[in-house]
Amino acid sequence: MSTLKRAWDFLSDEQRRTVIDEIIGYFATEKNETIGVVAAENILDFFLQSAGNAIYNKALDDIKPFLASELESTLLNIDISLRKAEMKKTPKKTA
Repeated sequence: MSTLKRAWDFLSDEQRRTVIDEIIGYFATEKNETIGVVAAENILDFFLQSAGNAIYNKALDDIKPFLASELESTLLNIDISLRKAEMKKTPKKTA
């Protein structure tokens, strides 16, 4: 396996080995073809380079609503905490 890391290759070495093994297995079971590690690496590199950014950007788009909701909830909790702190500081009126 190459030690050169390309910008579009975000997989760890272990993840890369796993996917390469899966590609080899796919060709063996689905296509009835035998391919080697180099061919599987080339296929993986092709897909990472071709589709990696689009997949990554889609994941970011998918997480945005969740993060917006979490941020809104966090800001609300901060406001509540600040109001509670202000209420503790305000002297109570006695009659």
